[in-house]
Amino acid sequence: MHKSIRLALIAVFATGSLAVQAQTPDVVRLGNLKFAHYGAVSYMKEYCGKYNLKVEERMFPKGPDIMPAIVAGEIDIAALASDGAISGRANGVPIVTVAGFAKGGARLVAGAETGIKDIQGLKGKKVGVTRGGAHELLLYAELEKAGLTWSDKPGKDVQVVFLAFADLNQALATKQIDAMCQSEPQSSQAINKKFGVEIMKPYNTKMGEPVRLLVMTEKMYNEKKDVAQRVMKCFVETTALFNKDMALAEKYVREQMFKGQITAQDFQDAMDNADYTYDVSLEHVDITTDFMNKYGVGRMAKPPKAAEWVKLDLLQKAKADLKVK
Repeated sequence: MHKSIRLALIAVFATGSLAVQAQTPDVVRLGNLKFAHYGAVSYMKEYCGKYNLKVEERMFPKGPDIMPAIVAGEIDIAALASDGAISGRANGVPIVTVAGFAKGGARLVAGAETGIKDIQGLKGKKVGVTRGGAHELLLYAELEKAGLTWSDKPGKDVQVVFLAFADLNQALATKQIDAMCQSEPQSSQAINKKFGVEIMKPYNTKMGEPVRLLVMTEKMYNEKKDVAQRVMKCFVETTALFNKDMALAEKYVREQMFKGQITAQDFQDAMDNADYTYDVSLEHVDITTDFMNKYGVGRMAKPPKAAEWVKLDLLQKAKADLKVK
C-alpha cells in the first residue's frame, strides 16, 4: 500500500475513534424517590445529554435505603430527606451534600371521620409515619411542642405506627390509623379523595420547612470534578426550568413519574406545599442533626457537623455560570 494512502487511513481511523470517544457520555447513577417535589432531580435523566452525561435513575422506597447502594458503589448522586443523608454520613457513608433540591412537602392528615381538627386531637390516637424519614422527625417535633408524649407501644398520648410511604394512605382510608404524617402528592391525594383532612403543615418548630438534600459520593466530588460540576449545572438548570414552566413540571411528574396515577389537582395541591429549590444552609443541616440526636432518629454513631460535609462550591459556580439567583 502506498505510504500516503496508509497514512490517510490511519488518520481517518484515529479521527473516527476520537469522535466516538468525544461523544461517549459520562454515566452518572442517581438514587431518587417517587415524590412530586423530587421531579426536577428526576428530569435530569431527560435533560443532561446536553452536558455529555447519561443519568441512570433508580427509585428507592425511602431515603435511608439508598445508603447501602452508595456503600456498594452502585450510586453516585442521590436525592433524599436531610435526616437520611445525615444518618448515612454519621454512620460512615462517604457522601457530601452539594445542594438542597426541595423544601416543604409534608402534611399532617387526619381521617375524614375522626373529628380530629388540631394536633391536640391526636391524643389517644394512632398516627402513621414512615420510619427514618423527615416526616418522623417533623411529627415528633410537633408532638413535643404540643406537650404530647408518643411511643410505638400503647401507653403514651400518641401511638406511632410505622408504615411505608406507599402504605400510609391505604391505612388511613381503611381506618387502621387515625392520622398520618405523609409526603406529597400522597397527602394531597388523601384530601382530594375525601378520606383525609388536613390537620397542619408541620413547619412550626425551629427546623421550619424541611429541606431535602442532593448528595454526592466523596469519590465523585474529589476525583471527578469536571463530571461533578456538569452534574450540578444540569441540576440547577432543570430546577430553574421546572420553576419557570410549572406545566412542564406537572406533565413530567404526572405522566413519567406517576404514570397517570395522580390528578392535575393532586399535583397542584402538592406543589402549593413544596418548592423546587437549590439552596440549603449549614445552619439548617445542623439544626436537623440536633433534632435527630434529640429524638433518636437515624441512630447516629457520631452526629456530623455540617461544616465537615456540606460542600456548596459546585452549586455556587453553577448558579453563577447560569446567572441563577
